[in-house]
Amino acid sequence: MNNIKLFEEKQVRSQWNDTAEKWYFSIVDVVAILMDSPNPRNY
Repeated sequence: MNNIKLFEEKQVRSQWNDTAEKWYFSIVDVVAILMDSPNPRNY
């Protein structure tokens, strides 16, 4: 199951793993929000 979560009105891609029963989040999206970077892949 893929979902989009919102954090400070910005999208963070996420995916639920049924087997592990865990959420996984896109680190690139998280870095973009936390660093307010236009190119988060540089980090």
